[in-house]
Amino acid sequence: MNKLPKKNRELDSRLKEAGLGLSFDFIVRKIDFGDHSISIYAVNGLCETRFIMKILDELSALHMADRRKNFKDLVDQRIIHHSVEMTDSEDELIRQVFSGLIALKIDGHDECFLIDVRSYPGRQPEEPDTEKVVRGSRDGFVENIIVNTALTRRRIRDKGIRFEMLELGERSKMDVAIGYIEGVVNPSLVEIIKKEINQIHTDGLIMTDKSLEEYIVKQGFNPYPLVRFTERADIAAEHLLEGHICIYIDTSPSVIIAPSTYFHHVQHAEEYRQSPASGTMLRLIRLFGIAASVILLPLWYLLAIDPALKPESLSFIGVKEEAAVPLILQLLIADIGIEFLRMAAIHTPTPLSTAMGLIAAVLIGQIAIDVGLFVPEVILYVAVASIGTFATPSYELGIANKFARIFLIVSVAIFHSTGFIIGITLLIVFLAGMRVFTVPYLWPLIPFRPLALMQVLTRVPVTGAVLRPMVVKAEDRIRQKRSH
Repeated sequence: MNKLPKKNRELDSRLKEAGLGLSFDFIVRKIDFGDHSISIYAVNGLCETRFIMKILDELSALHMADRRKNFKDLVDQRIIHHSVEMTDSEDELIRQVFSGLIALKIDGHDECFLIDVRSYPGRQPEEPDTEKVVRGSRDGFVENIIVNTALTRRRIRDKGIRFEMLELGERSKMDVAIGYIEGVVNPSLVEIIKKEINQIHTDGLIMTDKSLEEYIVKQGFNPYPLVRFTERADIAAEHLLEGHICIYIDTSPSVIIAPSTYFHHVQHAEEYRQSPASGTMLRLIRLFGIAASVILLPLWYLLAIDPALKPESLSFIGVKEEAAVPLILQLLIADIGIEFLRMAAIHTPTPLSTAMGLIAAVLIGQIAIDVGLFVPEVILYVAVASIGTFATPSYELGIANKFARIFLIVSVAIFHSTGFIIGITLLIVFLAGMRVFTVPYLWPLIPFRPLALMQVLTRVPVTGAVLRPMVVKAEDRIRQKRSH
């Protein structure tokens, strides 16, 4: 660790390696007070100018102060700010200044003041587009980690809530905060996550939350999400109360919730904004849509190519007219075509996206049927399966289910009914074998926990949520006292 030199001139020379005098935004302001000199180092654009001006106003009155007092103590008393620290490390000075703090160093001293006057450019908290609710709070996480932790603490005012700050990236120096409630969370889980994060050695995590996920859960090419992402402060706070850990990354509006199972990704905040009966209905419909997005197309394709499997009551299922293109290619082309439309809708400006959707749905779909490229049944079942994908609350899970759907379609095309059965079996075995921080991915289905599974399938009344979920192995399992 490089110690700060006593002379400010020597420090200025060293800081040239960090861009002082070369980068226009890394600046130094020098002020003389009789025999004493002060240098203030800052990065323009990351600091709140009015706070700096107030500090300078107070320092400018030093010439009227009692000169018999220690000058360093005088400066300390004149800094009107609640967050002031001292450091004698040059590396710490550079890191904090580049984070938005200002460094105030008195010439002749080997320590400097670090004053937190950060004001990052960003937006105000607003409702996330991907997690909208009909009724509920409209504030969501933003790209500022300080704002995000404040939104969480506003909802949980417990003395046990903790936000441990870590730093990632040899060059990016990204701030990462691990949030949990002491006395509720499993301490071994906190240690596991901290150990995984501390083992990361890279230049930077510019893709923030997604890059961090791949490091801490070793995802590889597994398409299924192993942690849950949320941009809603109420969802993050609810999971903290259940004993989960939330990981906040600066510059990211998404918070990582760990550990999470498959069934965490199928829940939506809207279910908890309705009555238990209405919430249960919404959840069951959503689960049906998710199942349909995986199984419907392969099952229809199996019945279409093997009519002997159809019962009499399902005689209407199948292909009524032939097309020039094989059925398997029709399904794959249509499914990939839907993905084209989704990608185009994301990259198309909002005023034009509606027109693009109408053109794609009406003109392309109808013309494809008229020219004999697709049969109408393919368009129908692909559309239903895609709607099920869009109804999936987790965007990552929806894409993973598309992988599973294509895998089942190809299995049916090769092995027919045997391929369908083996494909579903392999999919279940694959999911059952996954573990996230020692937690089974399909819990509470595998291993089977009937009471916990009932709470997954239904929206239990808040008054009935007496215990915290077993999956997190919370220290304090009692969430509320039973009412008499």
